[in-house]
Amino acid sequence: MFTGIVEEKGLIEAIEQESTSLVLSIKAQLIMSDVKIGDSIAVNGVCLTVTDFTDNGFTVDVMPETFRATSLKQLEVGKHVNLERAMAANARFGGHFVSGHVDRVGYIKDMWEEANAKYMLISFETEDGRYFIDKGSVTVDGTSLTVFDRKEDAFMISLIPETQSATILGGKEVGDPVNLEFDLLAKYIERLITHDASGDDVTKEKLDQFGFLK
Repeated sequence: MFTGIVEEKGLIEAIEQESTSLVLSIKAQLIMSDVKIGDSIAVNGVCLTVTDFTDNGFTVDVMPETFRATSLKQLEVGKHVNLERAMAANARFGGHFVSGHVDRVGYIKDMWEEANAKYMLISFETEDGRYFIDKGSVTVDGTSLTVFDRKEDAFMISLIPETQSATILGGKEVGDPVNLEFDLLAKYIERLITHDASGDDVTKEKLDQFGFLK
């Protein structure tokens, strides 16, 4: 489990690519202070497992399902990535609940600046629109952000100067892909109200029948 508060930008030092898998070697400093084999690290919002490490970097495997479902396959040596260690139970919890399991790859449709803010309009599939509400949460390349507006097929975010400098989002351009993870609580609520263990949907009529709407 993560928070969407990016700890540092890592550098891709090497990529070993098969047809539908990757081995990434990533240079990092801050997060290496307590890394162990088997630790989970979010790389551009994707939960990956540390398979090897040194004092200044670590290695992770990208399996076929992750390769197909995320933008990691478009990484190049020399590019930076957002990094976050799994959240600690004894620390402050900023951001929001982030699982590190990407729901969709979106694309930056537009970008503009106003005062000290950088705005981005990011596309999503129309059927995913139910996960976006004004002032709700979304994770973009592992960064916890607030939805400021939504269209039929896109949502808007605003990056403060700190987010622009501390994450890779500040260097993105129109047309770039980004990993999207929808609000985890929204997905759980949707599942609970549309399905139960017996396979029967929870409908408005059933809620009324058992007195929940009275």
